[in-house]
Amino acid sequence: MSDPAANHANSIGVEVTPSTLRAVEIGPSGDVLNSHSAPLIRGNEVLPQIVGFINELRSRFTPFDSLGVTFPGLIRKGDRRIVYSTYFPEYEDVDLLGELEKTTRLRVWIENDANSAGYGEYGLGAGRSCSSMFYATLGTGVGGAFIVDGIIWHGASGFAGEFGSLAIDEDGTRLEEVASATNIVRRTRHRFHQDSTSSLGKFQESDITVADVVRAAAGGDDFAHLMLQRTGRYVGTAIAGVINLLNVESVVIGGEITDADHTLLDAIVARARDLTFRPSFEATKIVAGELGNKAAAIGVALLSKKLKESS
Repeated sequence: MSDPAANHANSIGVEVTPSTLRAVEIGPSGDVLNSHSAPLIRGNEVLPQIVGFINELRSRFTPFDSLGVTFPGLIRKGDRRIVYSTYFPEYEDVDLLGELEKTTRLRVWIENDANSAGYGEYGLGAGRSCSSMFYATLGTGVGGAFIVDGIIWHGASGFAGEFGSLAIDEDGTRLEEVASATNIVRRTRHRFHQDSTSSLGKFQESDITVADVVRAAAGGDDFAHLMLQRTGRYVGTAIAGVINLLNVESVVIGGEITDADHTLLDAIVARARDLTFRPSFEATKIVAGELGNKAAAIGVALLSKKLKESS
């Protein structure tokens, strides 16, 4: 039986990205109290940097008694170990959970970054009024999460929600190959010479980033708008499959690419409308996320709070 007095301390969520450590502090009522971030130095040991960051949070934040940490990669359901990570392969099948609990002396929850971001949007963001939700994140990679009645559907082994691996054409092209930030930039660099009127022409080809494409589209650049519109059609094709299969109440789209005004979201909705069973489409809301780059840290903080309260 849980101790009610133990549920009054705050919870912390830490997102580990390839370049940044990002934390949020959640109060007992679920409100976001504080946030903090620091650079992650690649080439140095990652675990000591995470532990040092957590120790810094002890002095910056009010006392906390639960901790969630989220990583990009596949996390096994049983032992919560990373079994595959493009960015942190050195920690595959390492007992990070045990190491973090030993060094921080806290109970820790480890979760995949897309699941965490989805749970954040479900709890405090665009999906907070829904009973069932699919979350898609479009950023450095493409990920997804399915949440129903407050529970993340992890699948048999913990690897459910790999949205970026869905094939979107008869050639087997995977969604992440065309819709991740890296691949949007690749497609843009390949074609932007064909439009001499694009504001992207002021950049060196090698310097163009997805943020440049997003800003250009938001500023009325027709070529950048076209690139994001095509990306939206790819994503909408995959979203249509999700809606047809799961009949979810809401689809929430998050990630850095969604900052481009309504260009991307409008294209996703239009394509999904074309390819879904109409009654299912009409029962589903497709909306942009509300929590921005704090979604994953907020979500894993909420998950750690839930773990604490159930113990």
